[in-house]
Amino acid sequence: MENGEKAAETVVVGNYVEMEKDGKASDIKSKLSDMFWHGGSAYDAWFSCASNQVAQVLLTLPYSFSQLGMLSGILFQLFYGILGSWTAYLISILYVEYRTRKEREKVNFRNHVIQWFEVLDGLLGKHWRNVGLAFNCTFLLFGSVIQLIACASNIYYINDNLDKRTWTYIFGACCATTVFIPSFHNYRIWSFLGLLMTTYTAWYLTIASILHGQVEGVKHSGPSKLVLYFTGATNILYTFGGHAVTVEIMHAMWKPQKFKSIYLFATLYVLTLTLPSASAVYWAFGDLLLNHSNAFALLPKNLYRDFAVVLMLIHQFITFGFACTPLYFVWEKLIGMHECRSMCKRAAARLPVVIPIWFLAIIFPFFGPINSTVGSLLVSFTVYIIPALAHIFTFRSSAARENAVEQPPRFLGRWTGAFTINAFIVVWVFIVGFGFGGWASMINFVHQIDTFGLFTKCYQCPPPVMVSPPPISHPHFNHTHGL
Repeated sequence: MENGEKAAETVVVGNYVEMEKDGKASDIKSKLSDMFWHGGSAYDAWFSCASNQVAQVLLTLPYSFSQLGMLSGILFQLFYGILGSWTAYLISILYVEYRTRKEREKVNFRNHVIQWFEVLDGLLGKHWRNVGLAFNCTFLLFGSVIQLIACASNIYYINDNLDKRTWTYIFGACCATTVFIPSFHNYRIWSFLGLLMTTYTAWYLTIASILHGQVEGVKHSGPSKLVLYFTGATNILYTFGGHAVTVEIMHAMWKPQKFKSIYLFATLYVLTLTLPSASAVYWAFGDLLLNHSNAFALLPKNLYRDFAVVLMLIHQFITFGFACTPLYFVWEKLIGMHECRSMCKRAAARLPVVIPIWFLAIIFPFFGPINSTVGSLLVSFTVYIIPALAHIFTFRSSAARENAVEQPPRFLGRWTGAFTINAFIVVWVFIVGFGFGGWASMINFVHQIDTFGLFTKCYQCPPPVMVSPPPISHPHFNHTHGL
């Protein structure tokens, strides 16, 4: 074991070389570019993970608390936060294992971004690759859809002159500009600003709810139905399942082997935002949240709320880029444009990816319920079950375990402990997340379709106020006039 530890310490995965950077002279322009654009440090990865993880889910967690109840909401956040951090750790281990093996074979990744399905292909073969590719792409597709829906839902609370569907058209065009961002290596300033935005929004929700106080006759009846309970639980599973882009974030690092504990620290920070905000909003509004999946809907309109809405809109643009960029890479590889040096040509080639996302956001504008559905059917496999099984099968032989670049932590029981945790995750997420969660989420999702219909113009918008016309006043006639 000691030899394995030393080997793990001495193996250094090749540093990432940004495809657009060719060692140009260090002038003011390049220094500014490095400061705001070229991010490959562990801090950049932490900001990317934390910023990507919380996103618009921050606004739907109070809705989940109304379905789960306060205690279950808090416990599920802690539980899935731990599970998500562990599977992100597994993905990072498998990435380093794959990349180390390839670089020993003299493979050059200068103009190639490694993705999760390629890791599975290199370690376990084409069948794993196909399954991983299908789940990952479908999840990221709907993850992007959710960001568009969230943009329309949020802006409506500032300007309701346009319906949410029209806002979806507008923000679909805005988010399409993410085709010009080359890779996760170029999200330095956006990740930093994104986390500041969600931090402000989380503490605004917390403080505003406390200052508002409990609404008259507030009720906290959750959990009241199994369907609602498991729907809320899978929304939280989705919350801490944002590491479908872990491989791409790692590949953007100068030293990817430093990623191991970054996701855990990102999760701990995210919990300081999600637990107080969801608890405070649920405490203040209780069961009203069951029919208001966006927390902004219940808070009074003022400058602070409008500022939070604007910040979340900008952040959702960033998160759209996070979710869509891996899809851009897959599409580029499919059409043979991934190693093209011209960013304009690559941007033009990426545009077809945005069209189905735009279309799906218009068909299914169910802000909140769609999170649970995606969580149960896609996130459960993409970021929990598949990574856990992949780790087991990659290191199932004694030779693979002995030659592993990274050994499991000693305090968790080395390989026996790691495999035990992996087996527990597979069973739990399959039964509770995919099984019960899928059942509950699909019932809730179908209910939204039956209630509001596909292509609905304004999901959960308040009904228009019917203003009665003023009574018609008749002039007083002098009936004797003219007689």
